[in-house]
Amino acid sequence: MKKNTLFIFTVAAAICVSFAFMTFNDSNSSEASESIKQQESDSLLRHVVLFKFKDETSVEKLKEIEDAFNALPSKIKEIQDYEWGLNNSPEGLNKGLTHCFFVTFKTEADRAIYLPHSDHKAFVEVASPYIEDVTVVDYWTK
Repeated sequence: MKKNTLFIFTVAAAICVSFAFMTFNDSNSSEASESIKQQESDSLLRHVVLFKFKDETSVEKLKEIEDAFNALPSKIKEIQDYEWGLNNSPEGLNKGLTHCFFVTFKTEADRAIYLPHSDHKAFVEVASPYIEDVTVVDYWTK
């Protein structure tokens, strides 16, 4: 009789723990969704792209790549703002990354249109053979 009671208690405890876990996850999922909606309405989505070019890349080719990226905001309406520049840090921590392109979107949906956009893909085709390394970081502004 004690074995049956222990078994029933164990099963009941497992059901309670499972129910509590599902309830916790459901409330966290809805809180996370609400947080994302709030973030999108109050913030901007930044897309930071850092390039390290191959040593043999000519100055003329670098200019062509820079111009190609600079043309994207006029071709892709989802880009809200854009800027770029060359590394100027005296710290020596750039790991060879020299070019920073900074693209701003209002929503993740805008970024989702930008990434596979034909003009973005055309830029990637122009730049890829000359890129030794790339780092991309996206974040919501605070």
